[in-house]
Amino acid sequence: MTDAGRTAEKKAEQAHESDWLDHAIRAGLVAYGVVHLLVAWLAVQLALGEKEDQASNAGAMHYLAQQPMGKVLVWLIAAGMFLLVVWRLLEAALGYPEESDDKKRWVKRAGSLGKAVIYGALGWSAVKTATGSGSGGGTDTTTAKLMDLPAGQVVVAVVGLAIIGYGGSLVYRGWTEKFREHLDAQGQAGNDGSAYVLAGKIGYIAKGVAIAIVGGLFLYAGITHEAKKSGGLDQALQRVLEVPFGQVLLIAMGIGIAGYGVFCFARAKHLSR
Repeated sequence: MTDAGRTAEKKAEQAHESDWLDHAIRAGLVAYGVVHLLVAWLAVQLALGEKEDQASNAGAMHYLAQQPMGKVLVWLIAAGMFLLVVWRLLEAALGYPEESDDKKRWVKRAGSLGKAVIYGALGWSAVKTATGSGSGGGTDTTTAKLMDLPAGQVVVAVVGLAIIGYGGSLVYRGWTEKFREHLDAQGQAGNDGSAYVLAGKIGYIAKGVAIAIVGGLFLYAGITHEAKKSGGLDQALQRVLEVPFGQVLLIAMGIGIAGYGVFCFARAKHLSR
């Protein structure tokens, strides 16, 4: 490695360990928690027959933008998401030096990169909403474009499987409480710690199930070659309404997604990275 490369790596390491990044991560996690609380609220509204707003990340942004000072808050959420992108990109670039297994280290780096993409997409959605340009094509339009690619059906199906896998990993982390590693010792102790862990467990499982349903819609669209069969979180939650006791299940999922939002707040307060 050249001297310039070593200098750049050293500066990146210093940034990764700095207090300002800690504050930036906490601010981003609060913004992420707010988005999940809004999605949860819209999901409950959807269950009760109020379908004016989409129960999705984009729908949450539009709902927030319509409130007093809403566009300012949407801009703050966008800023928070881009701060989280910086954090995850630093993780992806620097790796996990505390991890002795090279394979696990690279898996974690890939995971950080994937999370940076998710946060970036959410931040960009917030920017489009704040600037009034967030009413573009839906998920089925994106899926149709993917279908037009060589082996497009396979691409859409693979995307669906990847989304299902991500949803499954969230369910696993919730069930096994592996998310505890995101809280410092104080955040896991006492009655408050028990409440944080319970919120995290419910939240991770509920969010994982919702995301897995989204993946299932993509997979079905790829198999049937029908782009309109795909869908985002809003369409996935509407599918829940169609099953027996769907209204009750959707309200439960809304409460669970709210639990994930609460856990984001707890993580911001008791950050352990």
